[in-house]
Amino acid sequence: MLAIGCDHGGFQLKEVIESYLDSRQIEYQDFGTDSEESVDYPPIAAKVAHSIADGKNERGILCCGTGIGMCIAANKVKGIRAAVVSDAYSTEMARRHNNSNCLCIGGRVLNAKDALELVQIYLDTPYEGGRHQRRLDEITAIENGEL
Repeated sequence: MLAIGCDHGGFQLKEVIESYLDSRQIEYQDFGTDSEESVDYPPIAAKVAHSIADGKNERGILCCGTGIGMCIAANKVKGIRAAVVSDAYSTEMARRHNNSNCLCIGGRVLNAKDALELVQIYLDTPYEGGRHQRRLDEITAIENGEL
């Protein structure tokens, strides 16, 4: 299952993404917010990230104004590899090479059409493994204070 969350800056984009997920019959858990009323993003990012790290959700999508704040907050949770993206190539590489488990995008940076293209790439691109796993293991070593 997919976790999804947003702040007020990403609310409209989250709604569009949820409609897309519904059309593809992809199950998701919505962690809010539920309006464009101002809300702090770190607690929402934490809920989504913890749900992934705890194995309740396989991956996540976070939306805020730029995607940057959500990405920074989500990456504070051990085991999260959040990537803020705004183009197709970076999105593909976030999955293929970095096994990103949390996509972060900006509602004030991307229009709905472009954002949905990135979501599709993110959902449909597999992790390549191979030589990239060594690097992910090194990232895990950093998280564990071993490197």
